[in-house]
Amino acid sequence: MTQIEIDEHWMKHALELAKNAQDAGEIPVGALLVKDNQLIASGWNRSIESHNPTAHAEIMALQNAGQALNNYRLLDTTLYVTLEPCIMCAGAMVHSRIGRLVYGAKDFKTGACGSYINIMDRPGLNHYVEVTGGVLEETCSAMLSAFFKMRRAQKKEQKQLLNQANCECASQK
Repeated sequence: MTQIEIDEHWMKHALELAKNAQDAGEIPVGALLVKDNQLIASGWNRSIESHNPTAHAEIMALQNAGQALNNYRLLDTTLYVTLEPCIMCAGAMVHSRIGRLVYGAKDFKTGACGSYINIMDRPGLNHYVEVTGGVLEETCSAMLSAFFKMRRAQKKEQKQLLNQANCECASQK
């Protein structure tokens, strides 16, 4: 298998994890950590469910990996994630010393691995992570776009129902 085939294989698994987040009403992002082409740990967004702003898919996968390996240093591992990591998650990757990051969709609003800002190439870091972006990008982007489209439609419907209820209350007075 080529590296591209391996990356696509694991990204497909990360997309399945993203569905877990979506089913829970979370932004559909999935992540998994691999070492020697073996799954070590996985995670998906759980911020809303756990009332925890740090419960991003990447953080969940890194925490689970630390427990699985009995070590906070996750040397020689690859993290696969469906969305470009934010600043917090990029920092956690540097601190955990993963070897490589592979992500799917770019995040032009908060992406910290090249799209908005690039934390990974800052001079003076104590560890550098190799970054590969755009793996199954269209599939990852489509999942996120569909989720946010659905969210906007739900909010619009809620607003319309609220307006309708307010009109009915006003007409009863």
